[in-house]
Amino acid sequence: MSGESTMSKIADLLVGYPVIIQLPVVWGEMDSYRHVNNVVYFRYFESVRLEYFRRLDWFEYEKETGIGPILAATDARYRKPLTYPDTISVGARIAAVATDRCTMDYLLVSHRLEAVAAEGHGTIVTFHYPEGKKVPMPVELRRRIEELEAGQG
Repeated sequence: MSGESTMSKIADLLVGYPVIIQLPVVWGEMDSYRHVNNVVYFRYFESVRLEYFRRLDWFEYEKETGIGPILAATDARYRKPLTYPDTISVGARIAAVATDRCTMDYLLVSHRLEAVAAEGHGTIVTFHYPEGKKVPMPVELRRRIEELEAGQG
């Protein structure tokens, strides 16, 4: 498959994910079974999660209000093993917003395999760091998420 059609297939797999990053698979991420270690996938998810928060300008919002994100739970479903060399695209989207949390979906696509290598989810709680407790999701953050999810962020 040509490079252009490969990127088209990868883009098709990531439709609906407003934040997508590309990362190289690094040799040192592989384990003794000659594929990327399962723990590394959570680092990939973390990278796209932080990019999502950056696009929300959540870190500046946290400086102003003390309200930041805290990861309460995360999981992964491994579909295909990643190996070096490869490049991956990792997408993130907010699937649901509740009173004091949101659920983020992740999709990890291998360029070499032209397929989904893993899926994941994260539960992110809105946390008031100065008081050390969870708080309701502010209206302003909800608005920013809606804009980003609608492709306006």
